[in-house]
Amino acid sequence: MNKYVSSILISIAIVLLGLSIKAGMDNFSYRDRIVTVRGLAEKEVKANKVTWPIVVKQVGNSLNEIYANVQKTNSTIIGFLKSNGIEDSEISVNAPELIDMRADRYNTNPIPYNYNLTSVIVVSSSKVDRVRKLIADQMELLKEGVAIIDGGYQYQVKYEYTDLNSIKPEMIAEATAKAREAGQQFATDSKSSLGKIKSATQGQFSIENRDENTPYIKKVRVVSNIQFYLED
Repeated sequence: MNKYVSSILISIAIVLLGLSIKAGMDNFSYRDRIVTVRGLAEKEVKANKVTWPIVVKQVGNSLNEIYANVQKTNSTIIGFLKSNGIEDSEISVNAPELIDMRADRYNTNPIPYNYNLTSVIVVSSSKVDRVRKLIADQMELLKEGVAIIDGGYQYQVKYEYTDLNSIKPEMIAEATAKAREAGQQFATDSKSSLGKIKSATQGQFSIENRDENTPYIKKVRVVSNIQFYLED
């Protein structure tokens, strides 16, 4: 009788062990069932900072004459800026760049002027719309005898967006929501249910010009990569 009971108990134990193993394997299998999706968030914002280099060239044979012209030109430009709402704290005058044309020993052509001087006044302001208007109206300086030249690659107007922290939470939430939508669609297509998040990585925020014609409008972008568990 005892042997019979013992056999029954052993059989029950084996069955229970098998069920436990199966449950563990099912749970392990469930843990391995994941889906990885990406969520993209994009937002257009206006630049809140502008840097405008105002470049003027002076040529001549007399350093004293060039110096006097630079002083007069700078005074005219600064007056134009201040009369249009730009403050002293937003204006800086760079040290002039002087080239002695006679010092170029490789130049064999006649030299029309001994000196070539580049003067740069930089406006750095949060008044983006106002500065944009001044850039459009800079021809007004011609009436004062000041010709602003194209600064080329070295002196380009630069627009920036510096308030990224204020929109980060909203954009991260949007990227996460879109990732969940993609995960939910995958789960539906695979006859499963979307479970909890297993892991998530947030990509770097990028800020680029919306297009070449409107550099004062920025496109902010972030991508989140999220892994979800799938449930039966």
